Amino acid sequence: MSREEAGTGRVVLAGAPLGNVGDASARLREVLATADVIAAEDTRRLSRLAKDLGVTVRGRVVSYFEGNDEKRTPELVEALAGGAVVAVVTDGGMPSVSDPGYRLVRAALDAGYPVTAAPGPSAVTTALALSGLPSDRFVFEGFLPRTGSNRRSRLRELAAEPRTLVFFEAPHRITGALADLAATFGEDRPAAVCRELTKTYEEIRRGTLSELAAWAAAGEPRGEITVVVGGAPAGPGERPDDDELRAEVARRETAGDSRRDAIQAIADMYGLKKRDVYTLVHAQ
Repeated sequence: MSREEAGTGRVVLAGAPLGNVGDASARLREVLATADVIAAEDTRRLSRLAKDLGVTVRGRVVSYFEGNDEKRTPELVEALAGGAVVAVVTDGGMPSVSDPGYRLVRAALDAGYPVTAAPGPSAVTTALALSGLPSDRFVFEGFLPRTGSNRRSRLRELAAEPRTLVFFEAPHRITGALADLAATFGEDRPAAVCRELTKTYEEIRRGTLSELAAWAAAGEPRGEITVVVGGAPAGPGERPDDDELRAEVARRETAGDSRRDAIQAIADMYGLKKRDVYTLVHAQ
């Protein structure tokens, strides 16, 4: 991974642990130890991560976060021109996924430099997998707008989205966000709030939006939060026929779901009663 080995400048997007340092890959250790430049969202967190991993960082470390990325990107492209391997590391998860990285990726590609990845954890897919909601098709929306009026306007645009939705949210806004989700998407829409993923106080709350809004209002959750919301149920005339419903349940079972979970997921997806789907599946 050194400059001599690479032969040309390149960008490496390095996935960092969400919280549990045991999730770090051998490749991440190699990148941190050998990169010529490390662009870190938080240089102090990078220092702590390297210490926890027993890695000595020999390259130049620079801060790279939302707020200075526009100014810093030309400097990093200049380093690429000199043959440097530039690693991008965020506080946790994959760079460019609602985190710094995209601007440098675009600039490097436009300048003709290769971009690769040392892939690692992602809060998006981790929360999706843990939510218990359909994961075969989903949409990642990042952070919702900060103000209530703009947030509600954005949610109205998403209310009819049939795919599972994934959001990031700040702890001081989660109560308002869940209340707006319940009011806009419907109180009975299934959802999950995933807090402090992989960390000591990891918590996964599953329920309807109204239940989760009440839970948050009773005591504002802390930490890093990812919200997963079931897609809009099919409207009139959009329900698949009986054979297709049975086939969808069978596909989920083949993918590893229990029959009960598969039936529940299909019922949620199409706004059907679980017992009706159960009866349909067992009527064969």
